Amino acid sequence: MLFFFSASRIAAQQIAPFSQHPAHPLPQEGIYLVFPFENVAAPARLDWIGEGLEELTIQRLSAAGQQVYSRRGRLNDMDRYGLPASAKLSRATMLHIAQELDADFVVYGNFTSDGKDFTVNARLMRVSPTALLPVVHESGALASLMELHTRLVWRLLGTCDAKFPVSLPEFAKLQRPLQLAAFEQYIRGLLANDDVVRVRDLKEAARLEPDWPDPAFALGQFYLHRNDCYSALLWLAKVPPSHERSVEANFSVGVCRLRLSQPEKAEQVFAALQEDLRHNLVSGADLPEILNNLALARARLGDVASARTALSRASDIDPDEDDYPFNLGLLALRANDLASAAIHFREAVHREPDNPEDRAFLIYTLEKTRKKSEAAEERESALEALGPNGLPVVKLEAKKEAASKYERIKPELDTTTLRLELRGPDSLPSPSAEAAPTTDTPAAHVRLGRLDLAAGRLDAAEKEFRAALPADPHNASAHQEIAEIYRRRGKLEEAIQELQLSLAARDSAAVRTTLARIYLEQKKPDLARAEVEKAVKLAPTYADAKELLEHLQQGKPTGGKK
Repeated sequence: MLFFFSASRIAAQQIAPFSQHPAHPLPQEGIYLVFPFENVAAPARLDWIGEGLEELTIQRLSAAGQQVYSRRGRLNDMDRYGLPASAKLSRATMLHIAQELDADFVVYGNFTSDGKDFTVNARLMRVSPTALLPVVHESGALASLMELHTRLVWRLLGTCDAKFPVSLPEFAKLQRPLQLAAFEQYIRGLLANDDVVRVRDLKEAARLEPDWPDPAFALGQFYLHRNDCYSALLWLAKVPPSHERSVEANFSVGVCRLRLSQPEKAEQVFAALQEDLRHNLVSGADLPEILNNLALARARLGDVASARTALSRASDIDPDEDDYPFNLGLLALRANDLASAAIHFREAVHREPDNPEDRAFLIYTLEKTRKKSEAAEERESALEALGPNGLPVVKLEAKKEAASKYERIKPELDTTTLRLELRGPDSLPSPSAEAAPTTDTPAAHVRLGRLDLAAGRLDAAEKEFRAALPADPHNASAHQEIAEIYRRRGKLEEAIQELQLSLAARDSAAVRTTLARIYLEQKKPDLARAEVEKAVKLAPTYADAKELLEHLQQGKPTGGKK
C-alpha cells in the first residue's frame, strides 16, 4: 500500500518505528520516485525481485528520513496517465511521470542473477535540472540481497550528497532487519493475481516475521475489500500505532465498525483520526473521507446536526465527489426536509450525471414534494442518459432505512490527494529539513499550495501557486492548479487560460481531459471532443479520457468526474 499521504499526489514518508536516531542530522535531498528494477538476465522465477527492489528501496530511503513516493502512488499515477503497471518505461517516460508528480529524483535500475549470485545496478536521475548521476553497482550472493541492497541505497544517497553524514553502519541501524524469505513471500503476495495465492503468501510472510506489520496490514486490506470485516479486524489489530500505515489501518477499522453496525466504535475511531489530523498535522486540514464516515457514525447515533456539518465540510473540500451531497440528501430525508434533500440530490447529479442512484433519489424527492413536472423532466433526462432500465427503484419504508441502507461509506482514504507528513509518536524528525532553504523553490510552493487546496483554503493555495511562477513562469503544475481554483470559483474562461498555459509547458492527457470537461460546461462539445481525442491519443488507456470520449461519441456530453 502506501507510505505517504499527498495533497495532490505528493507526500512525505514517516520514519519507521524501528529506526534509531543517527549520530548526524539526516539531510533531505528532495522527493524520490522509485521504479521497478528491470530483470535483464535472471530466471523468470526471480521476476518478483524487480518490484521487490522498488519496495525495498522505498523502505530504505524512508527509514533514512527521505520523502518518497510509495509503490501504489506510482501505480496510481501511471494508471492516471494510461500506462500499464507492467510497462517497460524509457528514461524519458520516467522523467515525465516524475515531473507530473513534482518529484525531485527518479530511482531506477536493473539486476541479473543465475540463482546463486546476484548483481544490481541502480541510478538516480535528477528531475530539474535534468541530470543522470553515477551508476551504483553491487554484487554478491543472492542470499545476501537484503544486506547488499542496504549498501546500494546508502551509496545512492552518496551520489546526491558526497558529504552524506551517515556512515554505512549507522545507515544499516536505521533499517528494519528482515529475512529474505519473508520479504519474498510478502512481495509475491502483493503481486499475486489469485486470491488464494495472495493470502497464502502474505500469511507465510507474517509467520516468518511475526513482528513485521506490513503483511498484517496487507491482509487486513484484503479482507476489508472482501467485506470480511471480522478477519480484517484481526489482522489490522496487528498494526501498531507507531507504524507508518497506522492511519490507514485505523481508518479501515472504522469502516469495518460501520459495516458491522457498530456506530459507537466507528465514531470513536474517526473522531480520533480527525483529532490527530488537526493536532499532529496541519492546522485547518481535513480529510473528506474521514469527515464522511464520521458523519455517518454520528447520524446513526442521532447526532444529525454534527453529521450535517461534517458532510458539508467534506463536500466543500472535494467539490467533484457526489457521495457527500448524496449523504447530505439522506440526512435531509431522515429529517423529513424534502426541499433540502432535493437540493442535495440535484447537486449530486450535477457532480456525477451518470450515477443512476443520484438521479433516482432526486426524482423520488421531487415526486414527494409534488413537483411532478420537474420530476418528469428529470425522468426523461435519465431515460436519455441511462436507457430504459437505467434507474433503480427507491423504496424507503422508514426514515431509518434512508440513513443505513443507502448511505455511502468511503471504504478507503484517497492517499493520493493529500500532501501531509504523518508524524506518529515514534517518528523521527529531520532537523535538517527545517533548516534547509527549500521553502522558496517553485516545487515547494506548489506542494504547499496543494496542501492548502486539499484543505479547501483556496486563497492561500492560489498565493502559493502564484509564488512559484516568478522563478518558473512556465511551471505546468502551478498553472494547472490555478486553473482548478478558477474552476471551483466558476471562472471558467480564466481556468481555460491557465490550462492552456500548463499544456504549453508540458502536454498532459489529464490536463486535456479537464479542459474538455470545462468546454462541456460551456456547452462547447466540438472543442471538448478535440481536446479529449488528443488526450486519448497521448494516453490510449487513460480511463477518464476514454470514458469522456465514449460519452461524446454517444451524444451524451456529460461532465462526470472532474
